[in-house]
Parts: sequence; C-alpha cells; structure tokens
Amino acid sequence: MASCHEILEDAAIFEKENKILLMGNPNVGKSVFFSQLTGLQVVSSNYAGTTVTYTEGTMELGGKQYTLIDVPGTYSLEAVSEAEAVAVRFMESNPLAVLCVLDSTNLERNIKLGLELQRFNVPIVYALNLVDVAQRHGVQIDVAKLSRALGAPVVPTVAVKGEGFQNLLAELEKIPSEPGLRPKFPPVQGDLWTRAKEIASQVRVNVSGELSFLDRLGEAMLKPWPGIPIALLVILASLGAIVGGGKALRAVLLLPLVNNVLVPFFKALFASFIPEGIFLNVLVGEYGVFVIGFEWIIALILPYVFLFYVVFSFLEDSGFLPRLSVLFDGIMRKLGVQGGSMITIMMGYGCAVPAIIGSRTATTKKERLIISAAVCFGVPCISQTGALISLFANFSPLLLVLMLLLSLAVMATVALVLSRVIKGDVDPMVIEIPNLLMPNGKAYGKKLMLRMRGFLVDAEGPMLLSILIAAGLKETGLLDMVAVHLEPIVSGWLGLPKDAVIALILGIVRREMAVAPLLAIQGLTALQAFVGGTVALLYLPCLSVFGILAKEFNAKVAVAIGVSTAISALLVAGIINQVAQLFI
Repeated sequence: MASCHEILEDAAIFEKENKILLMGNPNVGKSVFFSQLTGLQVVSSNYAGTTVTYTEGTMELGGKQYTLIDVPGTYSLEAVSEAEAVAVRFMESNPLAVLCVLDSTNLERNIKLGLELQRFNVPIVYALNLVDVAQRHGVQIDVAKLSRALGAPVVPTVAVKGEGFQNLLAELEKIPSEPGLRPKFPPVQGDLWTRAKEIASQVRVNVSGELSFLDRLGEAMLKPWPGIPIALLVILASLGAIVGGGKALRAVLLLPLVNNVLVPFFKALFASFIPEGIFLNVLVGEYGVFVIGFEWIIALILPYVFLFYVVFSFLEDSGFLPRLSVLFDGIMRKLGVQGGSMITIMMGYGCAVPAIIGSRTATTKKERLIISAAVCFGVPCISQTGALISLFANFSPLLLVLMLLLSLAVMATVALVLSRVIKGDVDPMVIEIPNLLMPNGKAYGKKLMLRMRGFLVDAEGPMLLSILIAAGLKETGLLDMVAVHLEPIVSGWLGLPKDAVIALILGIVRREMAVAPLLAIQGLTALQAFVGGTVALLYLPCLSVFGILAKEFNAKVAVAIGVSTAISALLVAGIINQVAQLFI
C-alpha cells in the first residue's frame, strides 16, 4: 500500500533497508514508473513542481519484496532547495540501488543529474524514457554507447505505453544478487555540465523524423497566436463539459436515484421502527442526514466533482497547463506572481488545501502568501462550484458568468493589494515545458480513482457533520433563535430570507455548505441567489483550509485570512444587494 508523507517529517524512511530510489528531473515520468512498478494508485502529473512529497510502495524483484521510493524531482544535488536536500539525504541513507529516469528529449540536463548520482557510489540503472518522442523530433540515441559512457545499464523505455519494463526489471534484479559490490563509475574530469554535453553529443544521432500533430500543436500553443485562442477554447470547452455534463448526470441519473429510490427507502426503513420525534427527524426529516445527505452530496456535488477531475486530470497529463502558464505569464506578473503560479491557483478549483500546499513550488514567501490568499478569497472549490451551478440552474446562465467574473475580480484585487503590501520580490518564471501527449489510459484512470477516493474520504465526513449540525439546530429550535439575532444582517443588509442563516453556520465547516441550504429555500429570487452565492464565494475558508494555512504559515496568517474573508463576504454581498435594490 502506498503512502505519501510531508518531506523532512518522517525520519524512519531513511532508516529502511532494501530500498530502491526512483530519481530524476521533474516531468520525466517518474510517477508513471512508480505506478507501473508497484501497481499502486498514485498521482502522476505532467507539470513542474508536482512532487513536493515522496511516495513509498512495494515492488517485487526475483520473488522478494523491496521498498520503492519516488524521491522529489530535482535538477541537481547541490542541496540549495528543499527537494534537493531531501534527495541528497535519501542518497546518503544507504539505498540498495537507484533507478534514474532520463528524458530522451532533454538529454544534457538529465545526464548531468545522472553523473551527480554516481558520486554516492550506489548501483544505478538508467531508464531512458520518451525515446519515441525523441525519434519524432529527429533524434535517435545510441543506447549501448550511452551505457558505456555512464558505466551502468541503460534501458530504453516508453513509460506511458509500458514499453521496456521487462528489461528494466531484469537489470534491477541483478543488483540484489551482489549486495556488497559497489559500482566503479568512470571518473568525471572537470565540470559536470561540460561532460554531460560531451556524452549527449556522442550518443545522439540525427535521423529523419516528422513531428506528429501533437508535437506541432504543442509548439504552436506556446506562441500568443494561435496559443491564446486555443487556450481560451480549451477552457470554455472544459467548463462546458463540467457544467453541461454535471447537469445531465444530475437530471438523468442522480436525482431520480435519490428522490425515487434512496430517500423513500430510508424514510420507510427508519419509520418502521423509530417513533416520530426529534431522533427520527434528525435521520429523515427536513434536514435529515439520510435525506439532505443524499440530495446535497450525491445529487448536488458529486457529478461536478467527478467531471472536474476528469477534465483537470486530462489537462495535467497532456502538458496543457504549463503552456497556459507561459501564455499568461505577463498578466500574472502584473498581479504580483509569476505565470507558473497559475497552475497552483487552478488546483484551488479542485480544493484549496492542495493548492496551498502546492504553493511551496513558489520561490519566495511573498508569492506563497499571495497565491494562498487569492485562492482563499476568490477561488471556489469544485464542491462549491457544483453547488453554485445547481443554485443558478433555475435562473439565467448569466448569473454563473457574473459569478465567474466576480471570482476573477476578487482574485486580481487580492493579488494586487498584497503584492504592494508584502515586502519582497517575485522571481522570474522557471517552468518545465513537457511534451504535449495523450495521457496514458492506465495512469489516467488510476489518478482519477485516487482523486475521487480522496474526495469521498476527506470531504464526505465534514459534509455529513454539517448536515447533522443543521438537523440538530432545526429540531431543537436553536436555528430560529440564531436567525432572530442575525436578522438585521441576513435579511436587512443582505436581503436574504431568514432561513439563509443556516448557510452562514454550515459554511464554517465546509464552503459548499454555505450554498447548499439556499437550494432548499422556496421562492428565492435571482438577486437573492446571486447575493447568497457571493457570500458563499468569499466566505470563511472551511476548517481544513484554516488548518493547512496555520500549518504552512502560522496561526496569525490563518486568522487574518479567515477574518478578512468573512468581512469581505458580508461587505461585498451587502453592497451588491443594496445597489441592486436601487434599480428594482
């Protein structure tokens, strides 16, 4: 079974025996190798900086089990960054062997890391990946000559197709049979970069090659024309697939399942042996766990979450996202961050927690703070987005467009303000541009399964807790008492029905729960729906986000962002309501 750990926090992993390290530059396909060699459901992404944690699993060689560790991707072992420091520590922890993945399309840089690894006198097997892409680019590599130059086995592979893995395993199996034998690598004279370039020039042979359609498209997408129009079309198509597909799944499959099968079944079941009263109502009443739980989680949120991960995982593995960062780097820099941060911010549309963790790839604390704050203020998670889509479904599609524009305006405002308030500079963008590829079906399917499982494990519990709180407040009468005290804000300033107070309470636990209760309110106007959606968009980060902010920064930052979002939610939504009332 695989497990992911925060780097530098689990010293026990360095003490493990019989461990094999999986190493290489970012974007060489290490995660696909890990998945193929261990058969575990691990996330493999096709853009820079994704591996900020290590992953460990079990692989079998010659009938024996060994620990395979996917070490954070790094360009060197100079230990000037967190990832490099962890890589060096792993190399110094007496591993049995190293499986070093080389990218055939960027040979010099990859060979340079391969030469650095030799300084630790650990047995190495090199996997020469993406040989098919290199050949399309008109380059063929003399594998035998490269093996002699490196003084170690080199196995050509196409990881996404599973090619070359039998030969790779055969080479790895030879290493445990001679555990006490240390390799004798050829000594490197002078600068490693110079030697890497020499080796690359010696083993690389130019052949006639014809770029595929994807190769040509990948190059075109890096230029403003036609890159920007293509990017906008992809984004619109993605939104259309998520919104349209989610509504179709709800209408055709999930709503009939919930309303005609699940809810009637559980109502009849519990009513057959539980007398009428508070306990029965908590289970199957107006806010019953087995009523609202099915309606909100399954029919309201699940279809949009699923389709978001279908689309986002495809864009990750295809190599589209780094190209988007290059195209919009100029705009992002005006907001105080570099273009590569767009990838991290887009992760926030799935969930703010991995986006905040992903901000570690930023090179300055200033940029990390800007990214995290922008995500907390203006980026709705996919569950919240699904709830907003459902809320606006009974009104004009224009409301959803306006909400998207408001989200972008809030993000831009927060980034601009913080870029001027927080001292420090933002470094230039340095990002790896992988080849544009069709994702491997097996790895893509595993990623999708893992992410959906993560959503169900991480989100379903807090959502059920929110529903239980709602049922308890409703049945005990506390909801009405709270509503009376907050009526000047909820009904007076925001112009919402008094029942909307439950949204403010539940939104503290999960952000989408600031939207879901609005769906149960009868007679909601388009203005009230938009005002309620605005409150939900800008409202407090949920408890899990608050926790990760405190962990990644400190409690002071978490409290500051929490208080600021709550105030801005009520202020902006109230202004929208008051201004709109002047024209009604």
